[in-house]
Amino acid sequence: MDNKRFVVSSTPHTRSDETIESIMRHVLLALAPATAMAIYYFGLRALLVIVLSCAACVLFELAYQKAVKQPVTALDCSAVVTGLLLAFNLPASSPFWMPIVGSFFAIVIVKQLFGGLGQNFLNPALAGRAFLMAAYTPQMSGAWTAPTRNPFSIDAVSSSTPLIMLKETDFIPAAGDMLNALLGNTAGCIGETCALALILGGLYLLWKKVITWHIPFAYIGTVFIATSLIGRHGLLTGQGLYEILTGGLMLGAIFMATDYTTSPMSDTGKLIMGIGCGLLTVIIRIFGGYPEGVSYSILIMNLFVPLLDKYCKPRVFGT
Repeated sequence: MDNKRFVVSSTPHTRSDETIESIMRHVLLALAPATAMAIYYFGLRALLVIVLSCAACVLFELAYQKAVKQPVTALDCSAVVTGLLLAFNLPASSPFWMPIVGSFFAIVIVKQLFGGLGQNFLNPALAGRAFLMAAYTPQMSGAWTAPTRNPFSIDAVSSSTPLIMLKETDFIPAAGDMLNALLGNTAGCIGETCALALILGGLYLLWKKVITWHIPFAYIGTVFIATSLIGRHGLLTGQGLYEILTGGLMLGAIFMATDYTTSPMSDTGKLIMGIGCGLLTVIIRIFGGYPEGVSYSILIMNLFVPLLDKYCKPRVFGT
């Protein structure tokens, strides 16, 4: 008998060929269409913000791990993903020091001080964005630029985002506005405007089984239904389709609310988190002081993940 075929080991007994590096590479590949569209619409300045943010995240993680004599994991691509998502949440006209400051907060304060990858209880990129919004509000909320559709442009023209127009005016989107929102021809953060590119990236992640459908479906569906029923001007005055195509909803629902560390483990918990994020987003957008609520909604629901994991445990096999 070949005893090598019988291996006794502790759990988990289910093995996978996936590694942190391979998963992060899938995420980066899924974000590639949105990155390309961001550079196409917002030009060279957007590319510089992206490069600065990614480089700063890697360097801060490397420096911290060297300083405290931890194993160096800065090159596992997780820091690059954090940097790219942080850049996606910044205006293209951001001063170049802003992604560096945001990267320090995201990597050192939110991620490394709590033990590194897998130990943080908040999404680092969103926490970095929230910190910048609180500390540098004028630069974050008053720097929206219109698309230039010139990859080599470094100029920026101020413009209102679709959500600001919905919040502060009587703007009613037409068919052309829907198409612009789908393709990304609107003002907004660097990586959030092209809903089509983000959806394609999400389909890729679903195909590769990096994420499941539960959080994106519940999140986007909740916002669509709620904003169709409760509009900006009362009941049944909503623009549900436009609401899900604009702002950071697609980016947040597909790429950030699904973060392994800060999302529930069970399918039931994921559905509850998606619905909770959706309801909070709608409340902030319609009744709150900010035109957008995706970042804060996800961060708030991140805090409830331990409870969701506790009370939404799947049935034990065999019982």
